[in-house]
Order: sequence, then structure tokens, then C-alpha cells
Amino acid sequence: MISTWFHAALAGVLLSTAQVHPRIEAFLDRTLPPGPGGTVAVARHGEFVHCAGFGLADRENRTPAGCDTAYDVMSITKQFTAAGIMKLQMTGRLRTTDRIAVHLGAVPADKRRITVRHLLTHTSGLGDVGDDYDPVSRDTMTRRALASPLRSAPGAEFHYSNVGYSLLAAIIERVSGMSYERFLAEHLFAPAGMTSTGYVLPRWKADQIAIEYDRRGTRRGRPTEHPWAADGPHWYLRGNGGMLSTARDMYRWHRALEGNRILSRRAKAEMFAPRVVVDRKAKLHYGYGWGVFPRTEFGRVVEHDGGNDWSYGQFARFPDKGVMVFWITNHAYQEGQWDLEELNGTLTPGLVRAL
Repeated sequence: MISTWFHAALAGVLLSTAQVHPRIEAFLDRTLPPGPGGTVAVARHGEFVHCAGFGLADRENRTPAGCDTAYDVMSITKQFTAAGIMKLQMTGRLRTTDRIAVHLGAVPADKRRITVRHLLTHTSGLGDVGDDYDPVSRDTMTRRALASPLRSAPGAEFHYSNVGYSLLAAIIERVSGMSYERFLAEHLFAPAGMTSTGYVLPRWKADQIAIEYDRRGTRRGRPTEHPWAADGPHWYLRGNGGMLSTARDMYRWHRALEGNRILSRRAKAEMFAPRVVVDRKAKLHYGYGWGVFPRTEFGRVVEHDGGNDWSYGQFARFPDKGVMVFWITNHAYQEGQWDLEELNGTLTPGLVRAL
């Protein structure tokens, strides 16, 4: 899921005590609808200028949302998977130009031309198979994905494919000899100082993870209470979504991407390159796990959103302005009242302008 936010408001009162920027706070107060819970974080020139919750992370227990509330960041997960691939390339263990058969073994004839880069840019031709919560293993997911019909020839067209990123997670496991989550934890998250990002490895506090709510306001539970395997989501979700994180950790990730210690300058240049056109009118391209807007009123923007039936979030970086925006909600949609995904087009640029 990627957004065209700058084409397209989220109103309410900040309820939790936190670090607040007065103009951002005023913007949120007049923009967010009363009702949903969530967190907003903004950084500028390497400093956290705003990190505060709005509404409740758990209505039944009256737990306010805050800077350290953990949410399912959904498709924002894809950038972690892409970074894992780049880390393996940096160490010479794979190349993005490799055909996937090099790492996955024999593949059907129509899939032989698919490369790792095709998976990263959603140009493999693969569609999606199965439901996020179907109890499938890595090998079952891989077999079914490779047996599925292609929507287009490899490299020919952009077709957003969640299962393509699950295959990338499988490649990370096969190449590294580690579990997907463990590899990211050791090679990305720990060096970045991210202690609250992952599936099951972080030591979550009992009330730290936000409850999700559906369009009728019905409690749907925490992401970890949905059908998961013992080590995290089943494989139709693993690698493409389902990662939990906090606003504070997403800031740490932003700071890591500003430096070159975790990913080299060359690796980041390859990852953020606008490789395939997604929307010509919006001038939106796709890199590796990131939507790329080469030119906007704010200069270059790299971003990705994430959404499911209950939650929605946006992570956007504005390199020319030295700004990061992350916001997320555990109740994105309420029938007849609000749709925060639809309001992303006002919220994200509004937060930048409020600085």
C-alpha cells in the first residue's frame, strides 16, 4: 500500500502527556476528528520536535496513546525487508540483479526471469495468494506463489504484490541462515537503537500494544492476538506487513537512514532511486520498499503508508528539508464519521507546514 498524500486532515485533542510542538499541536487540534486513537511524530534536522498520542490506545481500559505505544505498521514493514536485502548485498551475499532461482531453487519456466529487483519494485508480475492470516509456512507460501499465474511478464509492469515481499523475506532467511525477524533485529534494529520493533522478539509491556477497532467501533484486539504462528505472522503476511513498532523507534530508523553506518550511501541511493512509475499524474514512483516523489513543493519525498481493515499509518521522509513525519492510528475508519486514510492528503503535508 502506497499513498499519494500530497494530492489529496486528521481533529481532536491530544490526551497523553508528551513532547509537543505548539504549532503542530494546534494543527492537530483543529484537524483530527474526535474518536480515533493514534500517535504523531515529527523530526527536523535530526531532532525530535513532536511525539505525542491522541485518543486512546485501549478504550476499554482507558489507556492513552503515546510516543511509546506500539502499533502494527502494516506495509511500512516493506522498507525493513528491502533494507535487509540491501544489507545482504553490501556483504556480498546476493545481488539485486540475481534471478530468484539462485536463492529459492528451481522455479517454473514463466518465473525464471524474475529477479530480486523485480520483487523489490513490484514488477515481478506476481499477484497475491491467500489471506494474511491463513496458517501457511514459508515453504507453502513459496510453492503457492511460484505456482500462481503471472499478471504480466517479469519487468513489464508494476503490480503491487504483498507475496513478492514475503518471497524476499524467504530469500533473507535462505541467504543469511537466520530467521527473518532475527536478521533484521541484529543487522538493522539493534544498530539503530530500535528496541521496540519486531514481531515477537521485543519485550512488549502488557499495555504497550494498541488495540485495533473496526468501522463499527468494535474491538478487534491487538495485532498479536490475530492468528499468528509462535514466531510471528504466518507467511502471507510476513515480510510484507505485520511488523510492530513505536513512533520513537521510527524516529530512530529515520536517524539511521540519515547516516551511513547501517546502510551505505550507495545502498541507500539504490534503495531510494525512482525505478518504476506508479502514478504518472501524481508523479509517484517506486524504489525498493518506498514510494518516491522526485519533485514536490517540499523537494524530494520518500514515503510508504500501511493499512488494513482497522488501522492506517504513514511514514514520510523529506530529505531536502531534513524532516520526518510518522503518524498512525488504531481506528482509521468509522462509518459515517471519519476515514483517516482519505485525510492523509491534508495531515502529512500539514504537519510539515506547521514546523
